[in-house]
Amino acid sequence: MTYLLLKLVHILGAAVLFGTGMGIAFFMWFGCREALRGGRVELMRGVLRWTVIADALFTGTAAVLQPLSGLGLYAMAGLPWRQPWLWAVLGLYVFVGLCWLPVVALQIRLRDAARAAASIEELPPQFHRDLRRWFVLGWPAFAAVIALYGLMVFRMSWW
Repeated sequence: MTYLLLKLVHILGAAVLFGTGMGIAFFMWFGCREALRGGRVELMRGVLRWTVIADALFTGTAAVLQPLSGLGLYAMAGLPWRQPWLWAVLGLYVFVGLCWLPVVALQIRLRDAARAAASIEELPPQFHRDLRRWFVLGWPAFAAVIALYGLMVFRMSWW
C-alpha cells in the first residue's frame, strides 16, 4: 500500500509539473504579448505577479516531491542503483532544473520591471530581452519533460 501511495504522489507530481508548466507558459507568453500589443501595463503586472506565485507554489512544490517520490519508489522496488535508466532520468531532471531556475529568476525580474513601469513604453529594453530568454529556455525544458514521461512509462525496456 505504501508503494502505491508513493506512486500516486509521483504520478500527481509529474502531472502538476507538466500541467503547471504548460499553463504558466501559455498564460505568461500570451498574457505578456497581449499586454504589450494593447499597451496595458496593468495586465502585464497581473500576469507576471500570478506567474511567479503559481511557479513557486505548484512547480516548486512538485519539483521537490518528484525526485523524493521517484527515488523512494526505486528503492522500494529493490532495483540496482547503477541502472542507466535511473541515471538518464536523474540527468534529465537536473537539466530541466537548470533551465527552470533561470526562468524563475527571469520571471521575478520581469515582474519587478513591470511593477516599476508606469506604462508599457517605460519597460526597459532588458525586459524584452529577458522575455525572449524566458521563452527560449522553456523549449529544451519542455522537450526534456516529455522525455522524462517517456522514461517513466517505458522504464528500463529501452535498455
